[in-house]
Amino acid sequence: MSIFIGGAWAYANGSLHLGHISSLLPGDILARYYRLKGEEVLYVSGSDCNGTPIAIKAKQEGVTPKEIADHYHQEFADCFARLGFTYDSYTRTDTTHHHKFVQDIFLELLKRGYIYKKEIEQTYCEYDQQFLPDRYVEGGCPHCGANARGDQCDACSSVLEPLDLLDRKCKICGNSPTTRFTEHFYFSLSSFQNVLENYTQEAEDKNLWRQNAISLTKRYLKEGLQDRAVSRDLPIGVSVPVAGYEEKKIYVWIEAVSGYYTASKLWAKETNNDDTTFWDSSTQSYYVHGKDNIPFHSIIWAGILAGLGKEPLPTHIVSNEYLTLEKKKLSTSKNWAVWIPDILERYEPDSIRYFLTINAPENRDADFSWKEFIYSHNSELLGAYGNFVNRTLKFIEKSFAGVIPEKDITSHIQAKVNHLYNEVGGCIETAAFKQGLEKVFELVRFSNKYFDEQQPWKQIKDDTESCEQTLADCVYLIANLAHILTPFLPFSSENVKKMINTPETEWRAFVVKSQHLSKVEPLFERIDPVKIEEELEGLNKQTF
Repeated sequence: MSIFIGGAWAYANGSLHLGHISSLLPGDILARYYRLKGEEVLYVSGSDCNGTPIAIKAKQEGVTPKEIADHYHQEFADCFARLGFTYDSYTRTDTTHHHKFVQDIFLELLKRGYIYKKEIEQTYCEYDQQFLPDRYVEGGCPHCGANARGDQCDACSSVLEPLDLLDRKCKICGNSPTTRFTEHFYFSLSSFQNVLENYTQEAEDKNLWRQNAISLTKRYLKEGLQDRAVSRDLPIGVSVPVAGYEEKKIYVWIEAVSGYYTASKLWAKETNNDDTTFWDSSTQSYYVHGKDNIPFHSIIWAGILAGLGKEPLPTHIVSNEYLTLEKKKLSTSKNWAVWIPDILERYEPDSIRYFLTINAPENRDADFSWKEFIYSHNSELLGAYGNFVNRTLKFIEKSFAGVIPEKDITSHIQAKVNHLYNEVGGCIETAAFKQGLEKVFELVRFSNKYFDEQQPWKQIKDDTESCEQTLADCVYLIANLAHILTPFLPFSSENVKKMINTPETEWRAFVVKSQHLSKVEPLFERIDPVKIEEELEGLNKQTF
């Protein structure tokens, strides 16, 4: 089976924060799991380097948009690598390759009659002497009244047009824009009303999407799909490939989501592989993002794919709710955020991955607090899992000269491990990552209890055979726990595999052969709780 995984593309106009990683991490868990299952996996993403936010940032800093995009694209790639993300292709939207394939998609939709020209009224700033990109227009949301951008209201998730906004203001100069008529290309999204209604109903019936994706998509469909502009008067981006219209750019919402397809084509070109297997009806596709991106995947990208006659439409929509910080909404403008380059300087990537999965905002908003982060590391990763690994292996080092005892594994322990592979695999495949990780840590707690009840420190004196049995069972538990945890905690899993010399690469239970342990070292270091106050102080100081 072919598995396609698309991680949302972050705007290259500022550093990644925990909210970004919280919504993107499920993609890497999926990719690692399916590779262990032996499936053909293509996992892609990239940096969105064409959007209006980059032009705004460049203007603020007095540099070129390319300088901003280059800086953050490199920073993103570095952060993802340090967090253990295993993209098969991580690219960017300002490459010649991306531009060419986006133009091909545009021309194919034009040829099929799904793109047409129309004269429209558009916001124009007399002061700045330019048509305003949608994100350059701000005002009140006509649906909920909250402050919104010209393309979307984050408060109620409505997809907007700039002229919908109440009391419009130009983001560049703060003046009220006027309007002018201009000609643009439109995508006939309304043509796919029935197709997308049936598609969404099937996703709901089969329980393939998160509930937020189902309810929001159904809301748009109930309101009736509107045709949407696919070109804009912008200074940077992908030029419209139609004679006389080259100065206009393909609008970011069609251009950015097409990045999944262009990244797939780039992977095929660079690795000399065929990517068409990832775009046929037998493929399972997962699109991983935050809830603000739902309509761009469930309606717009699905509509584009339907227009192109490409299969499959996104099969799984993995759309997280929001992550709050110390019970307050993340705000990049107020600097109320935990920035990824910063947290990676001080904490292990597995600690970050663990917390963001066990506290994932899968069905409702979740909170990141420094207290919970440090306590969960110390009690769960170090106190439960790390402690079990360390005391078992240290005991073997001390009492058996580092040689793992060879015994037939106790049957009820084998049954528990086999059951866990099935359970956790099912959780990952249905995007219930938090539940999957909870189940693993239930077995961690059982393992610690088993070690305590068997009391190998007494068995070694009274009954060596029983002691060997206990330790063989515990090494079996350790090896398989680390293996099952590979998609979630790849770094510590790799360290366990090195200590017990296991080369296992398939998703199945296995027994460790009798052999010498390699150097046994603690999996995790304790984090001093004094850090809680230090981090809170730093967070409050950086806020403005």
